Amino acid sequence: MRRVLAALAAGAFLVTASACGSSGDSTGSDKASSSGGTTKVKVGVIPIVDVAPLYLGQEKGFFKKQGLELEVSLAQGGAAIVPAVASGQYQFGFSNSTSLMIAQSNNVPVKVVSNGIASTGVQGKDFGALTVKGDSSIKSADQVEGKKVAINTLKNINETAVRESVRKAGGDPDKVKFVELAFDQMPAALDSGQIDAAMVVEPALATVKSQGAREIASPLVDVAPDLTVAMYFTSTSYEQRNAAVVKRFQAAVAESLAYADAHPDEARQIVTTYTKIPAAVLAKVTLPAWPAEPDRASLDALQKLGQDDGLFKTAPDLDKLLP
Repeated sequence: MRRVLAALAAGAFLVTASACGSSGDSTGSDKASSSGGTTKVKVGVIPIVDVAPLYLGQEKGFFKKQGLELEVSLAQGGAAIVPAVASGQYQFGFSNSTSLMIAQSNNVPVKVVSNGIASTGVQGKDFGALTVKGDSSIKSADQVEGKKVAINTLKNINETAVRESVRKAGGDPDKVKFVELAFDQMPAALDSGQIDAAMVVEPALATVKSQGAREIASPLVDVAPDLTVAMYFTSTSYEQRNAAVVKRFQAAVAESLAYADAHPDEARQIVTTYTKIPAAVLAKVTLPAWPAEPDRASLDALQKLGQDDGLFKTAPDLDKLLP
């Protein structure tokens, strides 16, 4: 198990530490601190539009109502958050579905507790897109063969999605030169020509569009209609020892997702509290869908693509991973 966690954490865990600041207050214990009837839990997230409901729920008092106090830490991608939750540094985390499948297939003890986000399911109107500079000669996904394409973490959901877009357009995904880059660094890299294309999600997508970038594909939509892109999770040991806390977290997240879905303007506005997106760009942000439950059919499709891409040593057991 130690070797598996080390493999997951290589490089990515260092990103988490730098993004979160000091992690010296972590005890490594599965138990969160409690005081005065309130349980304090650490949650690892990515500073993107996906987690707007969490911040909105915190602001609206949904977590406080459940006796929870959140300490939110930021990371570059779900691949960095998984080992932090599995090791007890965080009690809960937000991660893309592929990272969680990879962890489960490697017997890393993680368990999904709540849905996170889903694609809008609409080509050209999703919260994530494969983009190129406005004056680029690249017009479609198959034309990124031999080109540098930025994704936030290698061998993960965005790579799988881009590969599927390339494949559907008639290209060879094995010829794409994938490079790892944080979402918030992609706009400048694309604008300067450091990369040829970028798989970006909001709010970085709105930023690259404001710089004149063009969408050439909607990779998340290409994977499956209504794709469950990411979910909230915990470690199996924390769930076993703190079942009541997990249930309260589930209840607060469920209320937060429903509220964000019903109040898009408030969800959009809360993004300004944890990103540096300008107001003019914020108005153009495409929000994801925040359904109450994961879409199993879409996860089955994502798993199959991951297997085809060689991401799993053994097929992940979705029945064990999902709530």
